[in-house]
Amino acid sequence: MTENSSLHIPRPSARPGDEPDFSYLALSEAGAVRYPDPCTPAKDIEHLAGDLVRVLDDDGVAQGEWAPEIEPAQLLEALRLMLLTRQLDDRMHRMQRQGKISFYMQSIGEEAISVGQGMVFKPTDMMFPSYRNQALFIQRGTDIVDLMCQCLSNTRDMCKGRQMPIMYHDRKANMFSISGNLATQYPHAVGWAMASAIKGEDHVSSAWIGDGSTAEADFHYALTFAAVYQPPVILNVVNNQWAISTFQGFAGGQRRPFAARGQGLGIPGVRVDGNDLLAVYAVTRWAVERARNCGGPTLIEHVTYRGGAHSTSDDPSRYRPKDEWSAFPLGDPVKRLKQHLIKSGHWSDEQHEALNQELKETVTAAWKEAISYGTMNDAPSLDVRSMFDDVYKEVPERLKRQRQQLLDIKGAKS
Repeated sequence: MTENSSLHIPRPSARPGDEPDFSYLALSEAGAVRYPDPCTPAKDIEHLAGDLVRVLDDDGVAQGEWAPEIEPAQLLEALRLMLLTRQLDDRMHRMQRQGKISFYMQSIGEEAISVGQGMVFKPTDMMFPSYRNQALFIQRGTDIVDLMCQCLSNTRDMCKGRQMPIMYHDRKANMFSISGNLATQYPHAVGWAMASAIKGEDHVSSAWIGDGSTAEADFHYALTFAAVYQPPVILNVVNNQWAISTFQGFAGGQRRPFAARGQGLGIPGVRVDGNDLLAVYAVTRWAVERARNCGGPTLIEHVTYRGGAHSTSDDPSRYRPKDEWSAFPLGDPVKRLKQHLIKSGHWSDEQHEALNQELKETVTAAWKEAISYGTMNDAPSLDVRSMFDDVYKEVPERLKRQRQQLLDIKGAKS
C-alpha cells in the first residue's frame, strides 16, 4: 500500500500577530562574494545566483571586491534623490487619503534600486520601469510636477487623462510607459535590445518586475528570447517579499532564488542586497559592462522589502506582522547610505535633517504648482475633445462628426 502524494502549500514565516521571522532569507556577509570578470561564461558563475552580493557592512563600511569607487558628490546626490522620492511618496499618499487623487503606490524601502541602477545607465539606454520606479524617473530628469499632474489627470497630465495614476512615461528620458498588466515590460525590453543590436547601436535596455510577476508567462517568454538571441538587456526582479497580498513563496521563491531562474537557459543570475546602494550600483555596472562588451542578458534579483502597503487600496496588516519592515535584516536603504556617508566623513545628522526639510518644501511647492493645472474636482479641466486625438493617423469622418456633435452640445449648454 502506497501513501497518498501531498500538495505543498507555500506559507509565510509570520502572520499578523506573530513575531517577524526572516530566517528563510539566505544572507551572505558583506564583502564575502567574489567578483568575476563580466565576460565569464554563465556556467562558471552560478554561485552569484545563490549568494548575496553585499558591500556595506553593519557599520556602514564598504567591504570586498564588489565595493565600487564612487565620488562622494555622487553618493550625496544619490541620497538626495532617495530622500526626494520618499518625500514625494509621503505627500502623494496623504493626498490620496484626503481624496485629492484616486490611487497611489509608494516605493518605501526600494529607493536604492532605482537610484543605484540609474547611476549606471546612459541617457540613450532604454528603461522599462514598473510602478515602484518613481526614483528612476526623477533620476533621469522627469519633473516631479509632471509626476503629480499624471496622478491628478489634469491639463498637464502626460497621459491626457487616459491612464490610472502612477502609470508614468517620459519619452525624452527614454522611460517607457508603465503598464498595469504585470510583466509586459520584460518582452518589450528584450525586443528593444534585440532591435538595438540589429542596428549596431551601443545601447542596453533594462526592465523591472516584482517577485510575484515572475509567475506570469511574459517573464518566461522574455527569458527564452533573451537566452536564444543574447541581446544587451538587464532584467530585474525586485524581490520585496510580498506580491499584492501573497508571500513570495507563491511565485516559487521558497525553492530557489529568483536569480537562478535563468540558469537553465544559460542566462547568468546575480542576487544582490537591494537595500545597499553601493552593491546595487556595482552589480548593475557589472551587468551593463557584460551587455555592452561581451553581449548577452543578465537576470538580477534585488532582495529588499516593501516598506509600505502594496497600494493605497491595500491593508498589509491583514496578512503580515505590523512591525515586519523594522525587523527586516537588510535595513532601510536611506539610513544605510546616510550611515556610510557619515562614517566616511562626508555627511552629518544636521545636514541630513536640513536636506530633508528642504526637500519637503520642494515637494510642497511642486504640489501647489501641480494643482494649478487642475484637479479631479477643480478647474481647469482637460479639453474633452482630446478623446478623439491619438487614435488614428487620419481622423475618419465618423469621428469628425462625433466631435462636432460634442461641440454643438457644449455650445448649447453654455
